[in-house]
Amino acid sequence: MTAIDSSDDIIDPRIVAISPDDVYETATNFAWKFDYDFPEEKIEDLYNRAKQNQWDAEAEMPWDTIVDPSKPLVESDRTVYHAMPFFKKLSKTQQETFNAHSTAQMLSQFLHGEQGALLTASLVTHAVPDNGAKLYAATQAMDEARHVEVYAKYVKKIAIVYPMTGWLKGLIDATLTSGRYEKVMIGMNMIVEGLALGAFNNMYRQTNCPLLKKITFNVMRDEARHVSFGHAYLAPLMGDMHDDDREDLAEFAFQAVKIMMDAQQEGGGQGTIASKVDPGFMKVLEVSEIDPIDFFKGLEEAAEMGVTRDLPPGQVHSLKDLMLPALHRVGLITPRTAAQFEEIGVPVNTDMRVLNAMEDAESDQNILNQARASY
Repeated sequence: MTAIDSSDDIIDPRIVAISPDDVYETATNFAWKFDYDFPEEKIEDLYNRAKQNQWDAEAEMPWDTIVDPSKPLVESDRTVYHAMPFFKKLSKTQQETFNAHSTAQMLSQFLHGEQGALLTASLVTHAVPDNGAKLYAATQAMDEARHVEVYAKYVKKIAIVYPMTGWLKGLIDATLTSGRYEKVMIGMNMIVEGLALGAFNNMYRQTNCPLLKKITFNVMRDEARHVSFGHAYLAPLMGDMHDDDREDLAEFAFQAVKIMMDAQQEGGGQGTIASKVDPGFMKVLEVSEIDPIDFFKGLEEAAEMGVTRDLPPGQVHSLKDLMLPALHRVGLITPRTAAQFEEIGVPVNTDMRVLNAMEDAESDQNILNQARASY
C-alpha cells in the first residue's frame, strides 16, 4: 500500500471535500484618502520592496518537477510525530501513509489560509484611512492571490485537498466580521501571518521536495513583508490611541489567540495540528489505519515526556517565539489581557530573541536571511 495513491481511491473526495462556500456580509467602512503622500517611511519602504520582489508563479516555479505522493514529502526525523514512542511501533506502511496524508492536510490549511489572507488584504485596502497603507495592502492582495495559485497547483499534484480546519476558519471569519480595519490587521498580519511565517520556515526545513521547497521559500519572501506591515502600521497607531480603544484591540488579540488555544485543548493536539474534533485529521488517521484512541494517548504520553516541546534544530514555535513577542512589542498585550493569557495557560513571552533573529538580515534563523534573499 502506498502512502497516497489516487488510483486506489484511498480518499473519497465526497468525504474530504470542502464544505459549501460561505457568503456573508461584513460591516467595514470604505475610506477615501485624498492626501497621496506616504506619511510613514516604513510603509513606503515595504511598498517599494513589494514592487521590486514580485514573482511570476507560472514562470518561475519548476512545475515540471515530478511529485510522487507515494513517497514522503517531509523528512520523517524532522516531525514531532515520529519522535513519539507510540508512532515508532507502527508499521512502515502506517508511518508512510500518515506522513503523506498529514502533510497533505497541513498543505491544505496553507491553501485555505491564503484565501483567507486574500480576503483580509482586500478588506484592509478599502478600509484603512491611509494612502500609503492602501497601496501596500493592494500589493499584499496580489501576493495572496499568487499564494492561492501556487498552493492550489501543488495540492493538485498530490491529488488531495483536505477541508479547512474549524479553528482556522473561525479565526479568519472573526477577523473578517470584526468591523474595524485595525482588528483585521491584528487577526491577519499579526496572528495568522505570524503563525504562517513560523509554519513556512519549519516546512522549508522539513521538506525534501524541491518544488515545495521553492514554493515555500518564495511565499516566505512575501509573508515576511506582510508581518512587517502589521508591526510598522499598528505600533505607532497603538501608541497614540485612547486607552479604551487600545483595550478593545488588545481584547480582540486575546480572543483570537484563545480560539486557537481552545481548539488545542478540545482537540488534544498537545501543541501539534492533530485534533480529535477535526474531521480532516481524523480522516488522516482512518486512511493510515491508526486507531484514534491509541494515537492521542500516545501523543499525550509524548507530551508528558517533553517530546512535543522540543522542535528540531532551526524550527520555531510560532505562538511562543513569534506571535506573542510581536503582540507585546506593538502594545497589543496590556496588563489586563496579560492576566487573561495566564489564566488560559499561555504565559506572555516577551523574549524577542527569536523574533529579532527572524527579522535580522545577518541571522540564519530565518531561511530567507540564510539564503541572503531579497524581500
